[in-house]
Amino acid sequence: MQNKTVALLSGTILMAGVLLGTSIAPFFGDDEAVISLRKLEDAYIVIMSKYVDDVDASELAESAIRGMLEDLDPHSVYIDAERMKQVNEDFEAGYEGIGISYEFVPGSEGQDTLSVLNPLPGGPSEDAGLFTGDRIVEIDGENAIGFDSDQVKKSLKGPRGTTVDVTVRRPGVAEVLDFTIRRDKIPLNTVDAAYMLDSSTGLIKVNRFARTTYSEFRDALVALKDKGMSRLILDLRSNQGGYMDMAVRMADEFLPAGAVIVSAKGRLPDTNESYSARSGGLFETQPVIVLVDGNSASASEIVAGALQDHDRGLIVGTRTFGKGLVQKQYALNDGSALRVTISRYYTPSGRLIQTEYDSGNREDYYSQKYEQAASDAAVSLQELVDAAPDSLKYQTDGGRVVLGGGGILPDYLVRPDTLSFLMRAVVSRNLETHFAREWLDQQGTAFAAKWADQPDVFLSDFEVDKVVLSAFEAFAERRGIKIEPGTTITTEVDPTDPVFTEADLAADRDFLSALIKGRIAQRVLDRTYWYPVYHQVDEVVDVANGLWVQATGIASAN
Repeated sequence: MQNKTVALLSGTILMAGVLLGTSIAPFFGDDEAVISLRKLEDAYIVIMSKYVDDVDASELAESAIRGMLEDLDPHSVYIDAERMKQVNEDFEAGYEGIGISYEFVPGSEGQDTLSVLNPLPGGPSEDAGLFTGDRIVEIDGENAIGFDSDQVKKSLKGPRGTTVDVTVRRPGVAEVLDFTIRRDKIPLNTVDAAYMLDSSTGLIKVNRFARTTYSEFRDALVALKDKGMSRLILDLRSNQGGYMDMAVRMADEFLPAGAVIVSAKGRLPDTNESYSARSGGLFETQPVIVLVDGNSASASEIVAGALQDHDRGLIVGTRTFGKGLVQKQYALNDGSALRVTISRYYTPSGRLIQTEYDSGNREDYYSQKYEQAASDAAVSLQELVDAAPDSLKYQTDGGRVVLGGGGILPDYLVRPDTLSFLMRAVVSRNLETHFAREWLDQQGTAFAAKWADQPDVFLSDFEVDKVVLSAFEAFAERRGIKIEPGTTITTEVDPTDPVFTEADLAADRDFLSALIKGRIAQRVLDRTYWYPVYHQVDEVVDVANGLWVQATGIASAN
């Protein structure tokens, strides 16, 4: 029976190879591709039919695909069918489920409990009555304590219109509560925050470029203009990119008609493209500052590069990642996909900002990014420009020198201050998040109910006072971090027994208070309210907000 199966499989592969060979031979102009393909088929058939142990045909095929991609560029990748489901959700910006963000709370017996971080406003879970802090202990009658992320997704996601029964324990309520939730289409927003920093300054933070990003961004831009926004900070930090056309359409809102946004060039004629702005942009003359960092890549760099080259906005932060390659996704028959580089893209001044790479050496490609960041941190912006070879120097429309190769160098380098020893100990343990959850559990539902309908009042009026900070000190000590009397700043810490002084706490009070308030806001309101709180102590935002004279000067020159 096994021999028959192998023979059938071999015949199918051979026939596929013949058919594929007839189509690729003219493409390459000779028989090289056909010969190589048949060699691959021969090896596959020998392994499947002769190897001493049973071989999983699917795993063998996936290994072969990964092997073929290994010697290409670092961004040509294979995505298996299971991973593709998540990728599609991320970039289609939606899924079908109950609409909660969640976290796992450690249980007394070592099993994590699923806890509701936020019900989506207006979503199925909020409509059913779920509340921030609810612990989901049963799903459709099955004990959910100890579930992992995969089990949660399988249990709570499902076709729109279907229902799921959940049982929750609510802090401060003795009895368990039962809910029936009807699943619906759940959006995954790509605009994390859009709010006014002051009466004239708006800030929009975008986390990726998915199918809905342009419409989300445009809606946010219109809403902020209606509130009086006359200048914008566009935060693309940690935005690793996505759809090129979303980046093009976003950049179009800032640029005058006819301005080149980006061009792409590949080996094949149909991969050569150029995109230019159209008339009627919503923000073509007002000052713009774009925030970037080492995790801003691809589509983020298209936007930043276009605005920088046309002297349309100031780029502030640290050097971007440097991904100047364009991929196209090809679906395979089992739901998996190949994402293959088809072209390189260039900014309007002609810059290729792709980081150099040796084919097949992906580990070195990523590790050199850390080395470059460390190198950048040791010198000034002008020193970086002066040290660059002439071949990497380009000029903006106004004659400013900008660099190609290895990312986009900002117009203003802002390296955030290194965290103190105390804050490193707090953040590395995620204590501010765990404390906010425990503190809110102690407050009961009354605290959240007080603020839920007045988020702006919460942002302006709620303070992390001495009582809350004292509670945090006690919480931190239970988690192994001690605060003792003292007036000196700690300069050395034993990681196994971290001890700090009251002077450390006093020096970090504003930063720690913002972390705690932000995490409380994230739970009581929703995740977007983390940003207005944290940005109050965000050094990059603070520096950017002091550069409007320069940004206005560039805007008025266009």
